[in-house]
Amino acid sequence: MPRLSRAEVFKFVVAFGIPLGVLLMPSDWIPLDNLTIVQHRLLAIFLLAALLWVLEPVPVFATSILIIALELIMISNKGLNWFREGSPGHDFGELINYTDIFSAFSSPIIILFMGGFALAIAASKYELDNNLARVLLKPFGTKPKAIMLGLMLITAVFSMFMSNTATTVMMLALLAPIVASVPKGDTGVKALVLCIPIAANTGGIATPIGTPPNAIALQYLTGEHAISFIEWMAMGLPFVIVQLAFSWWLLQKLFPAKQQEMILKLGGTFQKSWRAYTVYATFAATILLWMTTSLHGMNSYVVAIIPLAVFTLTGIMGKEELKLINWDVLWLVAGGIAIGLALDKTGLAEAVAHAVDYDTLSPVAVVLTLSLICWVMANFMSNTATANLIMPIAAAVATSMESLVAVGGMQGLLVVVAFSASLGMILPVSTPPNSLAYSTGLIESKDMAKAGIIVGVVGLSIVYAAMLILT
Repeated sequence: MPRLSRAEVFKFVVAFGIPLGVLLMPSDWIPLDNLTIVQHRLLAIFLLAALLWVLEPVPVFATSILIIALELIMISNKGLNWFREGSPGHDFGELINYTDIFSAFSSPIIILFMGGFALAIAASKYELDNNLARVLLKPFGTKPKAIMLGLMLITAVFSMFMSNTATTVMMLALLAPIVASVPKGDTGVKALVLCIPIAANTGGIATPIGTPPNAIALQYLTGEHAISFIEWMAMGLPFVIVQLAFSWWLLQKLFPAKQQEMILKLGGTFQKSWRAYTVYATFAATILLWMTTSLHGMNSYVVAIIPLAVFTLTGIMGKEELKLINWDVLWLVAGGIAIGLALDKTGLAEAVAHAVDYDTLSPVAVVLTLSLICWVMANFMSNTATANLIMPIAAAVATSMESLVAVGGMQGLLVVVAFSASLGMILPVSTPPNSLAYSTGLIESKDMAKAGIIVGVVGLSIVYAAMLILT
């Protein structure tokens, strides 16, 4: 049996010791007002998940399975009997319905991932990924940094008008033949993989429809506070350009390519069998449907089931191809969904968001506090769920604080919070594009954390600087 190194032992001690300490600690010692017993337990589970995902002493998908199991045992209405009883004199809280936790496996996001994997598998089987990469990336030459710039620009532009997840699926399909051209051990591969989720997460900020947090902010920006599509782009597009330029430079520094030129072996022609034509048509139709949701009414989750149905019905994907779906990533995503759901259902996320007395803060401090809370939470739960939670609080604070006019009023506050939600990208579970990039097996969670923290902090700094300069 192999012996654990000191570093691995340290990771286990930290990852399990801190949450155990929180679980055993009296709830009135925790700096959050009146936590229930159920919220107290969830806080310990949340810390365990965060530490295991960051330190990675076990595979990240194993952490997700553990988290789901702990939630079912400790905070569900069908959990262990011992955990369904409270202590005298303490508010027990409300247990979560166990079917809600299990629903993480059947979330629409899981179906979106499966549809994305189906597109990628079929595209690879019939060399569509190879041929599209050859056509789209030819103008960018053969230098690694130029190829990465091309990938980021294409990804960001698509992300402005369609689902960030759908864009990432398409771009990772193009990336596969490029990576095959790179010698093993070249750290430049990590930069190529990471540039896609970073560009997808960032690109969506540029338009009101690019990412759900933007749309949520617009629900509260009505009447005299309304922002038009063009006005949003006037704020979002310059930020995206600056952020992408910085991210492009950063990835070259963190993961430098060992070769000066990348000779892409992307020869060949488009196949002409009826199955190949079916793949081409389905790929194009799926992307078109993703881009035109407002016309036909089907959201990206519903559209994602179409390629799965077409490919399995026509035999393009059989039993062997279905085995190629990255099931470990689906487990990883399910764990992230389960954590977000529990934070919402138990009220712990709301307790964290309301833990600050905003009335005692200056206008700048209010913006910074709400933005940072939003960014931290978005790294561990859905950006959309985070925005849904924080935006009503931000709108209420903006309505009651006339002094916020000094930092752009309700418009300034809600736009900053929306941007902050989209900048949460330090873990594979932070956003679907991150999970998809991690599924390639070419990067580790520590690589994503290193780049995500820097990109997030710099992005927030740019937003704050622009807010102070322009108001």
